[in-house]
Amino acid sequence: MAQRVLVTAGASGIGKEIASAYAATGAEVCVCDIDEKALDTAAKDISGLKTIVCDVSKPDDIKRMVTSAIEALGGLDVLVNNAGIAGPTAPVEDVDPDQWEAVMTVDVIGTFHVTRLCIPHLKKSAAGSIVVMSSLGGRFGYPNRSAYCTAKMGLIGFAKTLSRELGPYNIRVNAIAPGAVAGDRIERVLQGRASAEHKTLEEERSAAMSLQSLKRFVDPRDIAALILFLTSDAGKSISGQVLPIDNDAQTSA
Repeated sequence: MAQRVLVTAGASGIGKEIASAYAATGAEVCVCDIDEKALDTAAKDISGLKTIVCDVSKPDDIKRMVTSAIEALGGLDVLVNNAGIAGPTAPVEDVDPDQWEAVMTVDVIGTFHVTRLCIPHLKKSAAGSIVVMSSLGGRFGYPNRSAYCTAKMGLIGFAKTLSRELGPYNIRVNAIAPGAVAGDRIERVLQGRASAEHKTLEEERSAAMSLQSLKRFVDPRDIAALILFLTSDAGKSISGQVLPIDNDAQTSA
């Protein structure tokens, strides 16, 4: 039976690569995203993709989205909690509190609401699986990224707790921790760090590369492949883990 998969923030970037990879296996895939135009493009690019507009900072939006997704998919086997924002780049004493709280609202509270509403449906699956998108920032703290690191560390605790709660229902839960991923987002992060630290963009790029043994940014397709493995029968004995995919980095952008 084809997997029934929900990916949050799946209209572009890593989320779209995940959706595309599942679709290529014959899975039934639904993605939600705040960007309606990006959803329209994704639906054209990925055959059979189901799309729903949703702002994961709003609980009512999430409730409507999950209800619609389950109806469209006919059930749920895999939830990929990909939605998140990077937040401000500044020392703690200078951070705008509203921006800091916005990261918690999307990255942590949004993930909580999506997951809690999906759990009853995953319990009906013969092989339910949840993947939580953490980050290398969930393993290491680094300057000027307090909101992001706090959120991503919190998501690891959430995933580990869920794995213990849901194991009796044969639902596996894992977190993955990407390093610096190739794409527009890392360029924005590097630019923000360069501005905060009064350095050039190239200096920040070189600093990022110096901290990892493989001198490249992570390919989003590799993240998708890891998630497919974890949620497949090949990963049936893996739960409660944090899997880095970071080019052997010691810290990250």
